[in-house]
Amino acid sequence: MLEIKLIVCPIDFSGFSVRAYRHALSLAEHYRAKLVALHVVELWRHPSVGFTANAGLYDQFCQALCEGGKEQLQEFVKQNPHDKIHPELLVHEGIAADSILSIAQARKADGIVMGTHGRRGYDRLMLGSVTDRVMRKTFCPVLVVSQAPDASATGAEHRLTQVLFCTDFSENSKRALRYAISATDEYDAELTLLHVLEETPSPAKKQEAPAGATEQLEKLISPEERKTLKVKTAVRIGKPYRQIIQLAAELSADIVIMGVHGRGALDLAVFGSTTYRVMQLGPCPVLAVHV
Repeated sequence: MLEIKLIVCPIDFSGFSVRAYRHALSLAEHYRAKLVALHVVELWRHPSVGFTANAGLYDQFCQALCEGGKEQLQEFVKQNPHDKIHPELLVHEGIAADSILSIAQARKADGIVMGTHGRRGYDRLMLGSVTDRVMRKTFCPVLVVSQAPDASATGAEHRLTQVLFCTDFSENSKRALRYAISATDEYDAELTLLHVLEETPSPAKKQEAPAGATEQLEKLISPEERKTLKVKTAVRIGKPYRQIIQLAAELSADIVIMGVHGRGALDLAVFGSTTYRVMQLGPCPVLAVHV
């Protein structure tokens, strides 16, 4: 089983951060992991950053902003309490995405849990949001939560009962499968393996293509694993992101797990067209696992 020792959860005090933080608390509780609640003070975004002053006044200004960030972070955690998890509070000055990545790497984080304002539009994600940059450059899995918090939700543990794993049978899917199997086993959930055929098979291959994909899906789980796991397979035809979102809704999935390509700009079109749209429009959090 996978071991999760440390989780980093970036906080920007939005409603999306609240939901992401609650998921981070839940994961930390379940895996008995340490949780770092991180807030990044971006001075360059502050409307007063361009003011003319001597070095001493500027240092005081920066210190005041960081102190304000600490107070906000303390209040945020106080308003979202958890009986068992007491996170480390960390305020960092810098560019949000770079700070999140550097801290996660320096602390050897096993995962990042973050919210995103994805439902405001696909273009927003593709035009350089913090989530976008973290997703493309991270070395560890990222759990992305795009839904605003439910009014009735609390910091209680989120149980997983339905796990949806999506694969294109490429090498980058293999590591993600380990996370899907581990989560399914840890939570005693049901695992659905999904492959989407992007092109409609010709009449001669209308049965052959789905059958071949189903056979490939079946081979992903070893006989030994099948003795303890509850596994189903599904093959759909159409646009991958649409089929993933549709099946996630049908299953009332608690999480979608996907493998994604590396950190190069060339991957952005493929990475964005499926993974980002599922994050933006899907009914549940998405765990993206890099190769």
